[in-house]
Amino acid sequence: MGDVSRRRMILLDTAAALGFALLPQLTPVRPDSGSEPAALAVALLSLATALPLAVRRLWPLPVFAVVLTASFVALAAGLGPAVFLAAAYALYLVATTRHRPLGRSAVVVGGASTAGAALLTVSGGQHYTGGTLAVQLLFGLLVLGATWAAGTAVRERRESLRRTIEQAAEQAKVEERMRIARDIHDVVTHSVGLIAVKAAVANHVVATRPEEAGAALAVIEDISRKALRDLRITLKVLRREDADQQDRRQDLQPVRGLADLPSLVRTAEAAGVGVELRSVCAEEPPDGVALTAFRIVQEALTNVVKHAAPTRCLVSVSARDGVLTIGVTDDGPGPGHRPTVPGGGMGLVGMRERAVAHGGTLTAGPLPGTGFRILATLPY
Repeated sequence: MGDVSRRRMILLDTAAALGFALLPQLTPVRPDSGSEPAALAVALLSLATALPLAVRRLWPLPVFAVVLTASFVALAAGLGPAVFLAAAYALYLVATTRHRPLGRSAVVVGGASTAGAALLTVSGGQHYTGGTLAVQLLFGLLVLGATWAAGTAVRERRESLRRTIEQAAEQAKVEERMRIARDIHDVVTHSVGLIAVKAAVANHVVATRPEEAGAALAVIEDISRKALRDLRITLKVLRREDADQQDRRQDLQPVRGLADLPSLVRTAEAAGVGVELRSVCAEEPPDGVALTAFRIVQEALTNVVKHAAPTRCLVSVSARDGVLTIGVTDDGPGPGHRPTVPGGGMGLVGMRERAVAHGGTLTAGPLPGTGFRILATLPY
């Protein structure tokens, strides 16, 4: 595809070269006195200033040097300042594609230009129908200067746009990695944290209350199956595996939202936390906001189970006036609490990142006396 586009551009340059070759013939400028250049010489000079443009995309700087030199000669021969338009056409590509200092080539081109200008100035006492030779030379230099400025501005604009696109792509990669990390954290820490709590309970009562230990193992089995399913779906998304349509339909699930909060309540209650859910939603928030609310409640209940069970907890959700408010408040560790999951801290970070991603806020901290509260607001 790139080769085809390059060939097309070369064909367009060839057509432009033919047009520039005809331009001096259409608008000739002859000396008022002295012998006119022969028709063959005029044609050769016209071709010399125009035909190299056909390959300007292959060798931009050498083509510009050749065309500029030929333009000075053509101007001295009386073809007029129109020949500098071809040099400007070649210079534009040099200006837009220059990625580093021109170096020795620029010295050669600048030297040739200076020598040509000096030669024309010395021999420029004649008067032409298009004005004095010095005026025509000044016109040509102004055209080249304007072309260089325009080409440089376009190149800088392209580079700025390229840097912006690269920065946006890198930012998108970072945000995607953070999103994946949050999703894996939600699946792993929520499930493994509950498993650790129930395993500790089962280990503690297995000898004295085997029925309670059996119930804890049943919860562990259910949570483990759900965690494996969620991890399998997440890994498939990461690996971009090509499954058949039936497998895709099996993996498709509705987006988690406020309607799924009762399932979180049941899981937390199975882990020894008494949860009261209060949901007052006068409006239906968007799916993305609802999913974030689900994840925040999930992580908050996981923290309650890990750090305060057995205890009681209040989960309140309200949606009105374009703001979804989530509050999770526990009463603090109850009697017989045993810390079972050391470490932590990433859960609060993930919840705050999710809230900020929607332009919201999240505050978390201990209550006076005992207990802990998480309050999040998500505008939509």
